Amino acid sequence: MAGEKIAVKSELIGSFNVQNILAAAAAAKALRVSAHAIKAGIEKLNYVPGRLERIDSASGFDVCRLCTQSGCFAAGFAKFSGVQEKRIITVFGCGGDRDRGKRPLMGETATKYSDLTIITSDNPRREDPLAIIADIEAGIDKEKIEKLTASLFGNGNSTHVYMIVPERRQAIETAINLAQKDDIILIAGKGHEDYQIIGTKKTPFDDKIVAGEALKMKGNR
Repeated sequence: MAGEKIAVKSELIGSFNVQNILAAAAAAKALRVSAHAIKAGIEKLNYVPGRLERIDSASGFDVCRLCTQSGCFAAGFAKFSGVQEKRIITVFGCGGDRDRGKRPLMGETATKYSDLTIITSDNPRREDPLAIIADIEAGIDKEKIEKLTASLFGNGNSTHVYMIVPERRQAIETAINLAQKDDIILIAGKGHEDYQIIGTKKTPFDDKIVAGEALKMKGNR
């Protein structure tokens, strides 16, 4: 019925998910789906794989994986930046054999909104991973953003710094090992993908699984 209102709750996070929910609800209503069914459908969806998806953590900090497309990269920062007393640690890289122009822009955005940015590999494909990282690093304002090693980021007060960790597994493990209570880790780039492409070879690699293993190891220490 036109003008009908329904109250819903959703476990999805990020303003882009609000927009997606509204669009889906409007389309369903136009197809004469009942308000009850629309409400149930919205509340049943716990997450969309790789789209600002929370990874279970009992370590006192949040971990999310996200893609760098469909507004998800920016949405991650929009959701969490400005939250008092919470540091944002971002892990990301850029794909090889793809648009090189966005790499410095992503480096600029990530370091602007993150307390620590860990630049790593994504799917380098046939490009040199270090060359891709250099393109990302070119967009970072070196006068405002300091380059650190992991040993220098641990006092809880460091803000707007970055480091280079080319191997993606190591980068994720570094982020989780450095995280403290109430920190937020954003693992960006690959989203729902469960593989990594190096050269022309596709090998199993899932950010969610790797993060889960690192969280378990941290919890056992």
